[in-house]
Amino acid sequence: MYKNLDQAGMFDSIWQFPDNLGQAYELGTNIKLFQKYSNINNVVIAGMGGSAIGGDVVSILEKDNLNYPIFISRGYSLPNWVNENTLLICSSYSGNTEETLTTLDNGLKKRAQIIGITTGGKLADKLSDLQKDIILIPPGLQPRAALAFSFIPMIKVLDKISVIKTKLDLWLNDSIEALTESRELYSIDSSKNPTFKLAQQLHKKIPIIYADNSTCGFAALRLKGQLCENAKMLAYHNELPELNHNEIVGWENNAKIFKHLFVLWLSDENDNPRVKLRQQITQEILNENGVDQFILKMTGNSFQERFLHMIHYGDWLSFWCAIAHGIDPSPVEKIDRLKEELMKR
Repeated sequence: MYKNLDQAGMFDSIWQFPDNLGQAYELGTNIKLFQKYSNINNVVIAGMGGSAIGGDVVSILEKDNLNYPIFISRGYSLPNWVNENTLLICSSYSGNTEETLTTLDNGLKKRAQIIGITTGGKLADKLSDLQKDIILIPPGLQPRAALAFSFIPMIKVLDKISVIKTKLDLWLNDSIEALTESRELYSIDSSKNPTFKLAQQLHKKIPIIYADNSTCGFAALRLKGQLCENAKMLAYHNELPELNHNEIVGWENNAKIFKHLFVLWLSDENDNPRVKLRQQITQEILNENGVDQFILKMTGNSFQERFLHMIHYGDWLSFWCAIAHGIDPSPVEKIDRLKEELMKR
């Protein structure tokens, strides 16, 4: 059934994620930087959508190895503190993202040290003219399906210029092996597949995704985006402990809509112990309101392996939600229309 709907091959793109990780590692290992980078004391990763998520993934997977702050810039401007001691990584899969191109101009004015990660487009042309380093990644994918090529080369770049000392070699192979095994199950259109089964419960609801901000917060953000783009469903996310200081109170009025909501909890063994308790109590409160809830928790030998497993699980979940809706996961017609209108105006 899904083959008739999946005209642009999102199934294959998700299936290839473990393979992409290995390919991205090889690409990153072979990166040669021609410019010199020195006196860096902060890093800004500028991007939108899937390209920005790559920066988020770097910041969480390498959090124990970071000696400098990383800031993810989603928009047209840079913080005022950006200067000649800032490493600015402009990440745009197409190379034509207008926000990222504007950020590049802003970074040049602030004399930041600049590197680009892209498949080409205006970003590559401009950086080439400026004789800046460009990391070229493989074209032909949906930007959201190119996650491996967004974050692994970034880790390698940061390692090569001594911003971090990565331990990528210690966990990547195990992660690839685990994901290669799990995709055999997640790709089956059967109730034996947990992502397929959950999609049947979820696709007619509005998902609200909650996670500890120190572990799976970015996985929640990724899943929200994948459900919106692949399944064409509204979805929302928030993080613990912050939501316990405001959003939890919102689960009181307008109770008639609760039956249309579905809370997904992304959980990890590294969650803060107090956050684990907060999650438990919050679940009890939502149960009293009759809210559908489901806990996702992955297994693995390292946090990095479990995190990437959570990402992969969520990608498959979004795919099967799209199929449950009877639609092709790949087209993003409303984004295309928005871009066309922006060009006109």
